[in-house]
Amino acid sequence: MARTMSTMLDLGTKAPAFELTDVKTDETITLETFSSKSALLVMFICRHCPFVKHVQSELAQIGKDYADKSLGIVAISANDADKYPDDAPDSLKNMVDEVGFVFPLCHDATQEVAKSYTAACTPDFFLFDGDRHLVYRGQLDDSRPGNDDPLNGKDLRAAIDAALAGQPIAPDQMPSVGCNIKWKPGNEPAYFG
Repeated sequence: MARTMSTMLDLGTKAPAFELTDVKTDETITLETFSSKSALLVMFICRHCPFVKHVQSELAQIGKDYADKSLGIVAISANDADKYPDDAPDSLKNMVDEVGFVFPLCHDATQEVAKSYTAACTPDFFLFDGDRHLVYRGQLDDSRPGNDDPLNGKDLRAAIDAALAGQPIAPDQMPSVGCNIKWKPGNEPAYFG
């Protein structure tokens, strides 16, 4: 299992705008969708990656645990759906139902949104404050496929809790690790590889 690490986008970076479609509801999702929320979590995931499969139950639980809080959550899959049909919109729609996601899951067919966030791996997490400045980009927790560390989302949950409370988040953050985003041929960003 090849491992790719998050690019660790600079803290303070403004959330890049996007316009994508929720695979479940066909609703258009943008930054403005979450304008009433005090924080926004943007997650790059996919269906076939063993790292995402390992954490998907915790991602679903985070969605449920924070559903009544002022946290917006959106998941985005940017993998090449032609070469990886498990990551095509219809398959992602099934994933939403199977895993129990209560937040939008969108497919980034052009991969331009992933590039604008410098997403590199699945999963890759980007947490923004109320002004949509990046306050956390790091791992969910220490758990990985094949290790015995607890899957509890402790790192990401602590960052979310701090962001919602308006508290600072320590800048020494551990990068997320996962499978690389499956770029379309010739579409690999300069920061990749």
